[in-house]
Amino acid sequence: MVLLDIRNAALAYRGRAALDGVDLCVAGGQTVALLGPNGAGKTSLLRLAAGRLPPKRGSVRVFGRDPARDSATRRRIGFVPQEIALYPRLTVAENLDVFAQLAGLKRPARRSAVAAVLDQTAIEQVADRPVGALSGGYQRRVNLAASLVTRPDLILLDEPTQGVDLAARAAIHKVLEILRKQGAAIVVSTHDFSESERLADRVAFLSAGRLVREGSLADLLRPLAAASPEYEVLLDTPPEPEAEAALRLAGFCTAELSDATSWRAARAAAEGVDGAALLSDLRDAGVPVAEIRIRRPGLEALYRNIIPTGGALP
Repeated sequence: MVLLDIRNAALAYRGRAALDGVDLCVAGGQTVALLGPNGAGKTSLLRLAAGRLPPKRGSVRVFGRDPARDSATRRRIGFVPQEIALYPRLTVAENLDVFAQLAGLKRPARRSAVAAVLDQTAIEQVADRPVGALSGGYQRRVNLAASLVTRPDLILLDEPTQGVDLAARAAIHKVLEILRKQGAAIVVSTHDFSESERLADRVAFLSAGRLVREGSLADLLRPLAAASPEYEVLLDTPPEPEAEAALRLAGFCTAELSDATSWRAARAAAEGVDGAALLSDLRDAGVPVAEIRIRRPGLEALYRNIIPTGGALP
């Protein structure tokens, strides 16, 4: 069953285009990852799907209704913003009670809803602690819990694991996997390619407000199965000029999606290179190598092929 159906949607802020002719359908039990550079329109698409904004053109339907006009439909949507949208001086349980009240739940229903979502997200142990005293990982988990107090069928998440440690990331992933198995439709905007590969059934690539490629994860990755492996060098610190020259001489360039501590080799340059020998040669040249990764190309390689440089909105 299609829970979210977006057709030819366009959106503009103060006369500037944010989305232009986007089509996206998500069924129950599916997770769709939105990938694209900052400013490509991912957050705008989530706000459109949540009914926070009406489209300038086209249509948005959740369970066949317009969420921007129908409050009952909006209550069936859980929206998790990138920002921590919580009250820092209130406890976790008090925050969840406030969000349940804002959603229209009466006191007895709120009590049971808060207890259920504390258990669902495995945060009972911090229920009585002020949110402002929690680690960033726990705040992200409470942020997710706040969106689930009404047991939504459609969950929209904007960078849900940004800046969290591995334990919090795994905990959030576990909740999302359970929700998908229970039949929820999930749309997650992320810059994390490994997160997308782990969670998503389908992937949608956004560039400059347009959906430029969309499909099942398996279909998108199938053409890469026979491709040459990728070589990536991870550095302890950004390289000095001499070390940078050694990296470039070995066929490496800075990874477009990372900082100066991640360098990737063109496939032709890396073909047949022995990883241990490369590590030794680079260290002998003064390159502060922490790790060399040799891996089969995945979503990140596909992203580099699909998204043009400057794929953000002007």
